[in-house]
Amino acid sequence: MSDSPSETATLSEEERRHKARTAKHKKVVDARIAAAKIDKGLVLVLTGNGKGKSSSAFGMVARTLGYGRKAAVFQFIKGKEDVGERAFLSRQEGVTWENCGEGFTWETQNRARDIAAARAGWEKARAALADPDISLVVLDELTYLVTYRYLELDEILPAIRGRPPMQHVVITGRAAHEELLELADTVSAIRDEKHAFRAGVRAQVGIDL
Repeated sequence: MSDSPSETATLSEEERRHKARTAKHKKVVDARIAAAKIDKGLVLVLTGNGKGKSSSAFGMVARTLGYGRKAAVFQFIKGKEDVGERAFLSRQEGVTWENCGEGFTWETQNRARDIAAARAGWEKARAALADPDISLVVLDELTYLVTYRYLELDEILPAIRGRPPMQHVVITGRAAHEELLELADTVSAIRDEKHAFRAGVRAQVGIDL
């Protein structure tokens, strides 16, 4: 909706420049939206050393549930930790939440047991990746299973590629393998610039837990 000539005349020079700039920006954005006509299941990789990868993925779970669709979360490595997202989301209708790990490797200190837990979790995840009723599958901390050689990419990639056409997959974790990045439609590398923990602040409920 454009302003009337009298309204335009009362605008300051700064306001006129702002209006012209934002109108030009709107035309570009509208053209891009109009050109995007493809619907498909996406693969998203959230990687990097920064905080917030899993939290971002769990936000997409909440968004999926908000539309009345189903989601499945498979939390590897740190699956024994108590986290607020699990406390809330696992109680919601339409979400399956599987703890597929026994804690960080420096806590378990048992490679054979870690591998067994990862593989058992992956079998459940693979079943979800074949289920067309599940709109979103979150593979939380999956990158570590590749880095630590708990699972081979040859086991992971075919299951993701062969999933139902409209199913979305979110993979989180540091140091995502190049083949996972190539497979992804969207990649976000979250950078660590500052963290309270390094100043001696322990994990805080609602922020870290």
